[in-house]
Amino acid sequence: MGDTQHLTAPDPNETRFPKGVPYIIGNELAERFSFYGMKGILTVFMTQHMLGADGAAAYMTDEQAKKWYHLFTALTYTFPIFGAILADVVLGKYRTILWISLMYCLGHGFLAVMDVAPSMNMPMQTWLIIGMIFIAIGAGAIKPCVSAHVGDQFGTGNKHMLTQIYNWFYFSINLGAASSMILTPILLAKVGPWLAFGLPGVLMAIATFVFWLGRTKFVHVPPAGLEKWKQETFSEEGKRALKWLAPLFLFFVMMFWAIFDQTGSAWVLQAETLDREFAGINWLESQIQFVNPIMILTGIPIFTYLVYPAVSKVWPLTPLRKIGIGFVLTAGAFALSGLIETWIDAKSPEVSTALWTAMNASGEMPGSLADIVQQARDMGWTQEQLNEYMHVMPSIAWQFLAYLILTSGEIMVSIVCLEFAYTQSPKKMKSFVMGVFFLGVALGNYLAMGVNMYLEHQVETTGSSPLEGARYYWFFAMAMLLVTAIYIPWSMKYKGRTYIQGEEEEDIIEAEAEAEGTDPR
Repeated sequence: MGDTQHLTAPDPNETRFPKGVPYIIGNELAERFSFYGMKGILTVFMTQHMLGADGAAAYMTDEQAKKWYHLFTALTYTFPIFGAILADVVLGKYRTILWISLMYCLGHGFLAVMDVAPSMNMPMQTWLIIGMIFIAIGAGAIKPCVSAHVGDQFGTGNKHMLTQIYNWFYFSINLGAASSMILTPILLAKVGPWLAFGLPGVLMAIATFVFWLGRTKFVHVPPAGLEKWKQETFSEEGKRALKWLAPLFLFFVMMFWAIFDQTGSAWVLQAETLDREFAGINWLESQIQFVNPIMILTGIPIFTYLVYPAVSKVWPLTPLRKIGIGFVLTAGAFALSGLIETWIDAKSPEVSTALWTAMNASGEMPGSLADIVQQARDMGWTQEQLNEYMHVMPSIAWQFLAYLILTSGEIMVSIVCLEFAYTQSPKKMKSFVMGVFFLGVALGNYLAMGVNMYLEHQVETTGSSPLEGARYYWFFAMAMLLVTAIYIPWSMKYKGRTYIQGEEEEDIIEAEAEAEGTDPR
C-alpha cells in the first residue's frame, strides 16, 4: 500500500487528461456519499431518534442539535490544516489520504452500531460523539490533500484543463451528496440508524479501495520536509500568498460558510413546520437538502458554459468578482428564509390549535408548532396525518427557491475558492493553503455554533431568545451584507500570483498582470 514506482512531477509535455484523475473522482464520489449521507441525517437523528442508556427517548432541543451539528462540522474543517502539514512535511498527499481514510472508516463503524448502545446500558450519544470525532479527523485531514492532489496531476502542457477538472471534481462531490441525501433519510425513517449510518460506512470503505487502485497512475509530489516546508511557507512568496489569502478565507468566505452550512441545521428544522407535500411527493425534512447537490449538478455546466461567458462579454468575471456576487446571493437566500419564517410565525397559532385539539391532549399547549408536531410523531402520527393540518403552512417550494439562490452563490464562492486556493499558493504550500481555506469553513461553523450556544443560554436563563423566529435569519443575512461591503474595496486591492506544478519560477504568471482576463480582481 506504499507509493513507490510513481512519477513525482507531471510531464510538462503531456497535453491529455491525467491518467490518475478518474481514480480521484471515483474516490471523491464515494467518500462524499458517505460524509453527506451521515451528515444529512444528523439533525433529525438528534432531535427525533436518539435514545438514552435505558432505551428511552433522549432527544435534543433544536438549539442543542444545531450546536452539536455545527461543532461537528467545525471540527471537520479544523483538521484540514493538520492534514495539510502532515502531507506537506512528512507523508505526502497520497499516503496521508490513504492512512487517514482508515480512521474515517472506523468512525462510520461507531455510528453504524449505535442501535446496540442501550442494550449495553450506554446512551447513543456516547457512541455518536466518538464516531463524529473519528469522522471529523478523517474527513477533515484528507480534505486539503485530495483537493491539492487533483491539481498536482496537471503540468504546463495540460494546465488549461484545471478549471474544467475542478468543476468536474465538484460535480462528483455533489453527485455523491445528492444520492445519499435522498436515500439515507428514508433508511433512517423506515429501517433505523444502523442502516442509515451503516451504508455511508460501506461507501467510505469503497472510496478508500478505489483510491488505492490508482496508486500507480498518480503523480506523487513528495513531501518537502520540515526545513524546506518552513522555508517555503515563511519565504517572501509564502508570506505574500498568506497575506492575501488568509483574509479572504478566514474572514470574508468564513461568513459564507456560517450561512451555507445551516442548510443542514436551521433549514432542516424550518422544513419540519412547512407543508412538505410538493410535486406529488411527501418529502422528509432532511431529504430537502438533496436540492442543493442536484442544483449544483445542473448549475455547474450552466454557469461554466453559459452564464460566465455571457457576462464576461460585458464585464469580465474574474475569480474575486465571482466571489463577491456569490456573497450577495447568499445574503438573499437567507433573507428569503427569514421571509418564510415570518409566514410560518403567522400561521403557527392557527395550526397549533387545530392539531392540538385533534390529538385530544389535555394540559397546557406547548409554545411552538415544532413541539406539537414532535409530540404528534411520538404518539405515532404518520406524515400523511400531519399533512392534513400542515397544508395551510407555507409550501416547501419556497425553501426550494431559497436553495436555488444559495446554490448559485455556492457555485460562485466555493468552487471558485477551491481553484483559487490551489493556483494562488506556492508549489510546496498547496495543501497548507487548502487547509487555510477549510479553516475558514470551520470558523464559519464555530460562529454559527457560538450564536446558538448564546441563544440556548438566553432561553435557559430568561425564557426567550433575542433571535426568535425570522430574526435569526435576518441577523445572518445582514451580517453577510456587511461583510460584502467590506470585501468589495479589499478585493480591488488584491495582489497575488499564480503557481502551477511543473512551471519554473520565471514562468509564474503575475495575477496582477494587466492583460485582460488574467487579473483575479
